[in-house]
Amino acid sequence: MRLALRELRRRPGRFTTAAVILTLIAILLMFLGSLLDGLIRNSTGAVRAQQGAAIVYSEAAQASFLRSRIEPSTRAEIAAVDGVDGTGGLGVVLLGARVPGNGPRDLANTAVWGYEIPPEGVPEPPGDGEAYADEVLEADGVELGDELLVGPARTPITVVGFVADTAFNGQGGLWANADTWHAVLDLNRPDAALADDVFQAILVTSDGSVDDDVLARRIDDTVGSGVEAFSIPDAIDAIPGVTEQQATFNQILGVTVVIALVVIALFFALLTVERTALYGVLKAIGARSTTIFGGLVVQAVVVTSIAAVVAGVAVVVLDLVVPPGSIPLFVSLPRILTSTVLLLIAAIVGCAFSLRRVLRIDPASALGG
Repeated sequence: MRLALRELRRRPGRFTTAAVILTLIAILLMFLGSLLDGLIRNSTGAVRAQQGAAIVYSEAAQASFLRSRIEPSTRAEIAAVDGVDGTGGLGVVLLGARVPGNGPRDLANTAVWGYEIPPEGVPEPPGDGEAYADEVLEADGVELGDELLVGPARTPITVVGFVADTAFNGQGGLWANADTWHAVLDLNRPDAALADDVFQAILVTSDGSVDDDVLARRIDDTVGSGVEAFSIPDAIDAIPGVTEQQATFNQILGVTVVIALVVIALFFALLTVERTALYGVLKAIGARSTTIFGGLVVQAVVVTSIAAVVAGVAVVVLDLVVPPGSIPLFVSLPRILTSTVLLLIAAIVGCAFSLRRVLRIDPASALGG
């Protein structure tokens, strides 16, 4: 082990190529992972922020707000289910908004929400014609006090504050009271207009007597075939495109880790061939194959760790340099640590391909060569 570390200190140039390639791979792995986190965060923020046990949609809606309708009579049945503490109406309409100072075609993508139970970080519903804006809309030039003209009807909504992490389907949230939301929906989506006491979905709070998943199933069983209830985590997974995005990016991340494994395997296989005579000398003076292989693993782990640290710093700097809202990048310590662990596992597995060659080294033939 000490011999391996000493070689790293005295001959770092031998490992430079591998370190540079691994650094680039680590940057790609961390960047893609952070991009995935940012995309999921921007697609699910509004649902994740809901402070309730479950969200209830109409059964035919397939967990889509835009296709769901909950009548007052159905809401009353939901509220009567054992374990339900309260209910709150919830609805959304996706529209472009004209921002003061921007060009007539430079629209901000917004998700106008009507809510009765405040999500996490969102105050009580504001007054008529007002809304709390998600901070991602600041990248579109939205400022406190701005009057946004929403949708083709150019319905005015005044921004009275900012909230964080409440985007939906990549669009910044505008959190308004129920009356304002109904007005926006009626004027800009007349085909989807709803009566004042009708909402797209119902947020359910629990009295704590049962688990959220159990409560969701109980609502399904009690209310009947007209509704479908999801716990908040299940509602997040049911958002169209979320599962597909995760699956696609995870496959790309998996391929990236495999590439790192192949790079490490090839590098240390070549290094083992170059050192055959040296390993023969070490075996001749009593070194065991496991000791030699352990040195290879230590070198691989050190080189990979250095590459991961450099890559982590690079991704954090990139996150600071990229203008907010331009790329849905969300750099977090768990993502960097996860990427580092995956690379270290790839390094150890990659070194394992050199074990067979190390075991087969014969001191006599190696020295004779």
